[in-house]
Amino acid sequence: MRYFNGFSLRGEERFFKSWLIESDYAVAGFSYGAQLALEHVLQSQKRIDRLLLFSPAFFQNQKPAFIRAQLRYFDAGHEAYVAQFLKNVAYPSSVDMETYLDTGNKEELEALLTYRWKEEELKALQERGTVVEVFLGAKDKIIDAEAARDFFVPLATTYYFKEAGHLLQA
Repeated sequence: MRYFNGFSLRGEERFFKSWLIESDYAVAGFSYGAQLALEHVLQSQKRIDRLLLFSPAFFQNQKPAFIRAQLRYFDAGHEAYVAQFLKNVAYPSSVDMETYLDTGNKEELEALLTYRWKEEELKALQERGTVVEVFLGAKDKIIDAEAARDFFVPLATTYYFKEAGHLLQA
């Protein structure tokens, strides 16, 4: 399985172990990594049976002012920004995310904030025979989980955990 890490993270795939599939034909990603996983599958000429998207970074419903503000906060103090980000990723659980920290850069943050999920791309994958599964937590403090759910439900098998946050932990 090919796995793509979330923004400023490494090793967090252990939280998704029960859903990960040991297969050469599966690709997975968490948050920003979900965007990277989708792009990888779209560009791949190889057979991919399953694409697992854990808390995909979904910001296309946000206003440009929100994105500009996030980038300004990152510029003003990336250490403080990432520390708050890690708390929001873990919420509502008490998981200490410091051990998974791999500080990202402004270019990655801007890429994840401005990424556009496209219905036609997800439909094209399904036509190729790729099963797309999306996992969302209703208590997510990073993304608008309801907006993401509304977008993905008609396009993928979508799991919505009422008591979980971005990390899909309660």
